[in-house]
Amino acid sequence: MKKTAVCAMLLGAWIVGLCIPGTVWAGSHSLTYSSFFPPSHVQSKLAKAWCEEVKERTGGKVSIYFYPGQTLTKADQTYDGVVTGRSDIGMSCLLYTRGRFPLMDVINLPFGNPSGEFATAAFNELYDKFQPNELSDVKVLYLHAHGPGLMHTVNTKVSSLGDLKGLKLRCPGSVAETVKALGAVPVTMPMPEVYQALQKGVVDGAVYPLETHQGWKMGEAVDFTTANYSTAYSVGFFVVMNSQKWNALPAEIQETIEEINAEWAVKHGKAWDRSDMEGVRFTLRAGNSILGQGPKEADRWAKAVQPVFDSYIQMTEDKGVPGEEALSFLRQCLEKYRQGDFDSQYME
Repeated sequence: MKKTAVCAMLLGAWIVGLCIPGTVWAGSHSLTYSSFFPPSHVQSKLAKAWCEEVKERTGGKVSIYFYPGQTLTKADQTYDGVVTGRSDIGMSCLLYTRGRFPLMDVINLPFGNPSGEFATAAFNELYDKFQPNELSDVKVLYLHAHGPGLMHTVNTKVSSLGDLKGLKLRCPGSVAETVKALGAVPVTMPMPEVYQALQKGVVDGAVYPLETHQGWKMGEAVDFTTANYSTAYSVGFFVVMNSQKWNALPAEIQETIEEINAEWAVKHGKAWDRSDMEGVRFTLRAGNSILGQGPKEADRWAKAVQPVFDSYIQMTEDKGVPGEEALSFLRQCLEKYRQGDFDSQYME
């Protein structure tokens, strides 16, 4: 009778263990992954596919439980959540923690970002070259960055700089300086709050990449897009892991994951550009308009944001960070890209 009871208890414990995500059996590793992107977003789908790829290529030795849509940590808490161990892996925007990542902030400048593929490759190359101390408290798995960040408005057409005066535009973190330089009023808030802010009239518009029209359904809330490519910015996203959890993995598993990371950075860059095209189709089907810019107006916008670059250089200099070198490196990458000579392992 006692033997039967003991067996029943052991069986029950085994079954419960299978149902608990954090349970780790000998030789296996169970991890959690937090992201703010909604489950339906292409970036969430890629993150989930990364988890599945890791499990498959490690022979089931690493299982990763993915939590999208801020269900584990909020967008602006994801990085610290990884540092403190609230989640083992996290993906969010570096600029949601404003001022904490001064060197990497260079990708958020209005440098005329041509594509997500370029921005993702350049962002990873930048990290590899400078190895900034600001990211030393985590294991950086890989980075990615979205396509051209443009301007979108409700009711008001923005065809010239003068049209921006007094408009309240949502923007993420340090992009506020660009919005201000162009004559609008910056209102900083994370992406999950933007849809309602547009619908309720809290803001008159927002800046974001074209994919957001569909990915976050923003095309339902705006009327116009201004194709201000001469001042297009990007936002850098991190995929990072708790350092202790990374160091606990065997060397062969780390090597396998690093191989997957390099592949996935490329996938993210390409996905940003594909989803930008989907966003264009979504917003046009919704009856919205996309307004172009002539060369003269584009130059006016580019000249208006020059102080943003000067401010970045001064800010990084004050913090003892090689921001001017980082900006020069980014511009060199961009020039090579425009000439068809940009060679990067993070771009096909």
